[in-house]
Formats: sequence, structure tokens, C-alpha cells
Amino acid sequence: MKTILGLRIDVDTNRGTRLGVPNLCRLFSRHRLFATFFFSVGPDNMGRHILRLLRPEFLKKMLRSRAPSLYGWDILLCGTLGPGPVIGERQRDTIASAAALGHETGLHAWDHHAWQTRIDRMDAKQVHTHLQKGCDMLKRITGRSPVCSAAPAWKCTDTVLEEKDRFPFSYNSDCRGETIFTPVVSGRKISQPQIPATLPTYDEIIGTAGVTDENYNDYIISRLRPGRLNVLTIHAEVEGVSRLTMFEDFMGNILSKKIDVLPLGELLINPLPGKTAVIVQKKLPGREGWVSVQDTGQDTGQDTGGKDKGKI
Repeated sequence: MKTILGLRIDVDTNRGTRLGVPNLCRLFSRHRLFATFFFSVGPDNMGRHILRLLRPEFLKKMLRSRAPSLYGWDILLCGTLGPGPVIGERQRDTIASAAALGHETGLHAWDHHAWQTRIDRMDAKQVHTHLQKGCDMLKRITGRSPVCSAAPAWKCTDTVLEEKDRFPFSYNSDCRGETIFTPVVSGRKISQPQIPATLPTYDEIIGTAGVTDENYNDYIISRLRPGRLNVLTIHAEVEGVSRLTMFEDFMGNILSKKIDVLPLGELLINPLPGKTAVIVQKKLPGREGWVSVQDTGQDTGQDTGGKDKGKI
């Protein structure tokens, strides 16, 4: 049975856009491959996460992943002394070039830091404004509206799902999970399917359970399953810059094994599977705070169910 890997690139920062996106585009062009880029296009305030160092769990993750060498000090301090640069204005040509090369282009965030730290306190108007500003910027850059979206840090609420349903996204990738499904909010199906990430990210597993840079690629490949949904999330700031050589080796390895690499949109089949599920909050090993997860225990394949569990 064929093994297929859906590849998504989260682009969180100005540095990741400026350096990582061109590096990855060149790599994909050499292999004649296409992937899905989810762009953050508003102010880069990611350095404000430094306040989270006061939380032991986050500090432990930053030490384990050797964050300064992994991300670079410009990312770790960006937006701490004032408003960060607006990525869509600074890196317009880079984003437009990725889209022009044929890569699927989606919205990741307007302000990644604001979403990641405050989304569970945002009301419908605030969520809609965030999405609208991001979509408008991407449309000005690429000439067309983004076809998909992915919630930063896999933080999604019922309000987010309902507001995204007002945009022309063909699908979203807002959670972790196992299968493509239609989300249910208060007993109502959202029209846009979810393509969840199924595999852990580099920063979640490096330095745990004996996983090192030397065996990371083998570990991820060992997690791929033929005939199942396989979605890997990489970051332009990591695999596109500081771990580019490692990722180049990964791509060569999976292609030698005849594993197909596709943008997420090409994983959708018509008609879509009839599975429905609610999205719930859970803690995942290697991540600080909650993430949104497909509740496979509530997956009934029906329009009803999960009314209360869908509230996250």
C-alpha cells in the first residue's frame, strides 16, 4: 500500500520568511515537489514569548531544543522593544514568489504571538478581524485569496471554526489528529474539512526518548504509515534555516523510499469521508499549554454528538 506524506510549512516570523522560505523553495524545485505554506503576514512579535520563560514547562522546552541556536536571537527578541515588522510588507516578494512557483498558499496568522497567547479570550469580532486582515494582506501579495488556513500553535476554538466558516477556505488544518474529518460545533457541521497534523514537530521531540539530530529523520520516517493520513509540519525558521541540511537529508531519504510528498489540499478526496468529530483541548508531550486535538472517541460519522465536548 502506498505511503503518502502531506507536507505543511508553518512560517511564523520575518526571519523565517526571509531566509527559510527561499531555501525550502529551492529544495522543492530541485526535487520537483510542491508543499503547503501557511504564512504569518502581520507584525512579528514572536520575541514577546520570552516572558513565557517564567513558566517551568516552557523554559525546559527552550533549553531542551537549544532555542537560541535553533531559532536565532533576532527571532527570540523580535517585537520586545516595540512593534515588530509587518512581515507581509517586508517580505512581499518572497511570499509572492512561493505562490508563483505553484506552492499551495494559506493563512497562518496575522499576529502569531497574539493568537497563540490570547485566542481563548478573543470574541467572534476579534477573531474575524484577525482572519480578515491576514486574508486581505495575502490577497494583496499573491493576487488571490488564500485557499486554506492553519491556526497558530494548533490553538483553535469553536468561535474560530465558526468564523473561518465565513471565509472561502477549501479546508483548514487547525488541530492534531488521525484522519480528515468535518468538525462539529454545538451539533452543527462546519462546511470546511479539517486536515490535522499527525506527526510531532522537531521541537516537541528533540532531546526526548533518545531522539537527537542524528536519528531524528529515521524516527519521523518510522512513524509514517502506508494507507493512513501522514501530515508533517515543519517550520521555515527551523528546517528552512538552522536544520536545513538535516531536512535536505530527510527529503532525499523519503524520496528514495518512493514516498509521495504532496501539498495538503491534494490529500482531499471527492467525496470527502463522512467522518465528523469535535475538537477538544489536550496537552501533548513536548508542548507547553493546550493544543486542539481531533476527538476520535467522539467520531460518530453523524451530524449530532459532541455538543458539549466541542467547547474548547
